[in-house]
Amino acid sequence: MKKGMLKILAILPVFAFCQDQEFIVTGEVAKLNAPAQIYISYRSGAKSVRDSVTLINGTYTFKGNVATPVKATLTLDYTGAGLKAAGNNPDAFSVYVENGLITLKAKDSLKNSMVIGSALNVDYQKYTQLLSDVQNKLNALDKEWSAATPEQRKGTELREKLMLKQKPLAEEKEKLQKEYIRKNPSSYFSLVALKELAGSVIIVDKTEPLYMGLSQSLKDTKSGKDFAKLINAAKETALGAIAANFTQNDTLGKPVTLTDFRGKYVLLDFWASWCGPCRAENPNLVEAFHKYKDKNFTVLGVSLDMPNKHQAWLDAIHKDKLTWTHVSDLQYWDNEVARQYGIRSIPQNLLIDPSGKIVAKNIRGEELQKKLAEILK
Repeated sequence: MKKGMLKILAILPVFAFCQDQEFIVTGEVAKLNAPAQIYISYRSGAKSVRDSVTLINGTYTFKGNVATPVKATLTLDYTGAGLKAAGNNPDAFSVYVENGLITLKAKDSLKNSMVIGSALNVDYQKYTQLLSDVQNKLNALDKEWSAATPEQRKGTELREKLMLKQKPLAEEKEKLQKEYIRKNPSSYFSLVALKELAGSVIIVDKTEPLYMGLSQSLKDTKSGKDFAKLINAAKETALGAIAANFTQNDTLGKPVTLTDFRGKYVLLDFWASWCGPCRAENPNLVEAFHKYKDKNFTVLGVSLDMPNKHQAWLDAIHKDKLTWTHVSDLQYWDNEVARQYGIRSIPQNLLIDPSGKIVAKNIRGEELQKKLAEILK
């Protein structure tokens, strides 16, 4: 049994939005005993949390702390062989956990659990039920793609067929989510729906009106305030805005400030050594850097590498031949600059002109080369 943010015994949620209290999830399923185990996994801030406990007469308990409600997955391992042995179709149940007490009951399998005493999870069931039909259809498309052969994936026929089916379903889901938000301004899942609709790159004109329609009590929660910060960050990183200044240490621990680069075009690049798409784009950045570095252009890399991964960061820089300035506080998704700029996915970048104004966002591949050729003649 692992020790971590959780202790052992139950499963998740309740609703409180309090930061310094403990959550307790207790449950019962099928009167199972050792070697059967139950696992809990969820994200708490930038950290992935996983714990397990051996069932005793079918009962289990988990304890821990979360700053905001989070979705947790409980998985039942009948043989004690480990989580991977549960396979692709495990006996699992999703529940929202928050500080407080929540109880789960199941007569046979974990997936048939009932949540007792959690208003949050009552809302969760209503929200998922609203989307269940369209979500099942979208999931079926994902399964069809996953079952395709490598040859089918390389071609365009299957991709175009699935995209043709996916578009109206995505539009239907978006319509249902907007309707839910408008009808349930105090529901936590209105905020969940809004975050999904907003995506990783927030379009303020579409997102802010929906946010403003939420109840003040929901906007005053930590989750609500955090999302407001993302909207404000999107405003501050809009085209034409002056890029917010920051200071962060380079690979040698020397402070680097964004305004140090005034007078040059700067591509502010958010990436990480562990990010596959970032590494795939790096050869294009290298080409652009060497082509235009003598024409008043440079790159400033901000890495979202993890704590204690300084060497992995350096190794990626050297392997990919990224010979420009790099900074990081090695705090993963809690990187201070990334949070300041509202970065929730990578790779992302901003092109900043010599006066500090943002003139382009998220330009990669051929688009980056064309933009630089246009402004750096």
